[in-house]
Amino acid sequence: MSAPHGPTVGDVTEGELLARILAVLAGASTAVVGPGDDAAVLAAPGERVVVTTDTLVHGPDFRLAWSTGYDLGFKAAAVNLADVAAMGARPTALFVALAMPARTTVAFVTDLACGLRAACDRLAPGCAVEGGDLTASDTLTIAVTAVGVLDGRAPVLRSGARPGDVVAVAGNLGAAARGLAVLFDRFRDPEGIPVAVDPGVLDVAARADLAAQLRPEPPVALGPAAADAGATAMMDVSDGLLLDATRLADASGVTIDLSGIPDGPALRGGEDHALLATFPAGASLPEGFRLVGRVRDRRVAAVIVDGTPPSGPGGWDPLRDWDAVRG
Repeated sequence: MSAPHGPTVGDVTEGELLARILAVLAGASTAVVGPGDDAAVLAAPGERVVVTTDTLVHGPDFRLAWSTGYDLGFKAAAVNLADVAAMGARPTALFVALAMPARTTVAFVTDLACGLRAACDRLAPGCAVEGGDLTASDTLTIAVTAVGVLDGRAPVLRSGARPGDVVAVAGNLGAAARGLAVLFDRFRDPEGIPVAVDPGVLDVAARADLAAQLRPEPPVALGPAAADAGATAMMDVSDGLLLDATRLADASGVTIDLSGIPDGPALRGGEDHALLATFPAGASLPEGFRLVGRVRDRRVAAVIVDGTPPSGPGGWDPLRDWDAVRG
């Protein structure tokens, strides 16, 4: 039975809530790698299996006025495929649970399925939706569990970065945040309620940013490539480079020294689903990765940017940042 008093989820950050959950679950895991990384690693006969899950909920994660069923299916697959890739693994299967209001049309659901399939075909050929569940709910919710295999590799964890390593990124930084800003700036009514998107009123750059927000294309194939190139740590940049670099630095007990990243969407914006990785000094970076910094001995700040600790919050926290509008 839940306690009748005390803080609600609206009173804490996502990180604080997660810490409480992990404290309860501590010691129960039998996985090779349990909660705390981008995905779990399970032992299976002849292979180690990577498993992760992510949930998209109408309101904090998407607005139906802005996203088609195809958009949502593509994004739901992409964000999970990125987490598998961030472990250095190859995605092999998705399991999808849909909780839907009775008013949801069959056409919307089939469009969502088309988006799921398209994302697998484009981002992780050979991966497919292998099962799931359907149920009713007042709030449209899409929960995806992704499974991948390491193909004999060791998993690449957040905790492996060492002083002297170089820091590199593969994929876009800032585009999805700019796309979200386009939605909030251009496609809401005077009361702030989301309205249908008309891409025809946008220039080419804004349309590209909008696509990065609604249908992200993480560099899934570069996860295993980074592992093969000797990546010492890696994670999916889902909540902004600054916040996720802080998570990697804390897990590794180091400081991440970023350079050449301007303050703004590239540093603080979320949902790009790029890959952030560290490699030994002198390593040849896989094609598609670019150098963005170095790993230092731990200092007061987990992350410094051009030699200075950044000020203010960085990244997306769904428990803190949702405006409570569905649309």
